[in-house]
Amino acid sequence: MSTQKHFAEKLLQIKALQINTQKPFVWASGWNSPVYCDNRKTLSYPHVRDFVKSELANMILEQFPDADAIAGVATAGIAHGVMAADLLKLPFLYVRSKPKEHGMGNQIEGVLEAGQKVVVVEDLISTGKSSLEVAEVLRAHGATVIGMVGLFTYGFPEAAAAFEKANVPLFTISNYSALMEVAEDQKIISTEEKAHLETWRLSPSTWNK
Repeated sequence: MSTQKHFAEKLLQIKALQINTQKPFVWASGWNSPVYCDNRKTLSYPHVRDFVKSELANMILEQFPDADAIAGVATAGIAHGVMAADLLKLPFLYVRSKPKEHGMGNQIEGVLEAGQKVVVVEDLISTGKSSLEVAEVLRAHGATVIGMVGLFTYGFPEAAAAFEKANVPLFTISNYSALMEVAEDQKIISTEEKAHLETWRLSPSTWNK
């Protein structure tokens, strides 16, 4: 079994990933989604947490061996990023969605040196908008963002286009296609449902309207 499918299976087991075709989840954007992903649950299961830490660290070593620092996306990417950075013995920092409204008014917490090659850690990639905003903040502060790693991506076409345009290579432990294969193998969904769910991935904003 591939790493992508193996991790999707783990996420289903701990209910970090849930599928409901009859009563879709509603996102803040108003989109209907047959899949709900909450990777924060991985932190409560030591064996899954160790798997995530190892896979993220290996991914960074393989894809970005010249990384100088790891940056987590606040808040969900912080814990995963810390674990990977600790294993790799690299500096860690994290980026807020907006500057703090008190104290030093920092948006970047930690030490970032100009010119550092930084890998961003995110937990979940949907449209990629908020994740890429973090890359922009880091670049504005003098970092060289060489890529991003994450736990799971829905694989939306618009996200792939956004990452390509921003020149940020993206790698994730698992993805929507792997989830669909595992869900079909385990008879969580039928072959017909799998085909219907694929139409959601291709056009989530109009699905089930």
